[in-house]
Amino acid sequence: MRSVTPERCVDWFVVANLAFLALDIALAHSANAFDNAAEWLPIGFSAVATLLLMPMALGRSSSRWHTVEAAIGAGAVVVGIVGLALHLRSAFFAEQTLHNLVYSAPFIAPLAYVGVGLLLLLVRTQPAGSPEFAWWLLLLTLGGFLGNLGLSLLDHAQNGFFHGSEWIAVISAAFAVSFLSVACWQPDAAILRASWVVLAGEAGVGVLGFALHLKSDLDRAGVPVVDRVLFGAPPFAPLLFTDLAALGAIALWAMGRASLPSDRGASNALRHV
Repeated sequence: MRSVTPERCVDWFVVANLAFLALDIALAHSANAFDNAAEWLPIGFSAVATLLLMPMALGRSSSRWHTVEAAIGAGAVVVGIVGLALHLRSAFFAEQTLHNLVYSAPFIAPLAYVGVGLLLLLVRTQPAGSPEFAWWLLLLTLGGFLGNLGLSLLDHAQNGFFHGSEWIAVISAAFAVSFLSVACWQPDAAILRASWVVLAGEAGVGVLGFALHLKSDLDRAGVPVVDRVLFGAPPFAPLLFTDLAALGAIALWAMGRASLPSDRGASNALRHV
């Protein structure tokens, strides 16, 4: 097996996320008993993609197999965009109101496939160890936190932020978006060092959120455990903070290994990627 590098970690990150998305979506779509047959599409795609990407995860992928991996990346982007349209179609396309935006199927959630697909395309199109590769990783992390901000805001708005702790996710995601935006455009050493601290905090928020969601579900007496998980607070949702923090850590690691130009050169290089 090749030595551990940021690129190898991205390979593992992609495979692990595709596999977990199948589990997470199966749990989410079970709430309405897969009322629409199209709800099986992302699960089937994740299962097949995970199997096809195992050679990549094990470090045994050949150059000829890279075409298949790139096709899976493009397919993930398509699945995410289709899922976005279908989730919005559930209510918001019928009547564009804030109520329908909040209480319809979470339209941002399918974009997780877009992010994973772009990551896979990134490792197949950008030179390993290049500054551009590292910047794109950090940009995708920023995009993930931006989506997580929307998810946290809309999900917790469904119960009117009944618990004050529900603002933790929103504030944390907003802070990550603001901070990583600066880190992307002005990647000087001090900001990058501080970014490690920020990402560590975001990882902690994910673990805390998981514990709070699980406690909320288990505290519902008189309700079957399965129903508590299906119809209560989604226990895995907060772990997206931890997941994105791990991706951000890989990006910072890649930046540390790359030969970074000056701040002005960084911005110019980023605009020409």
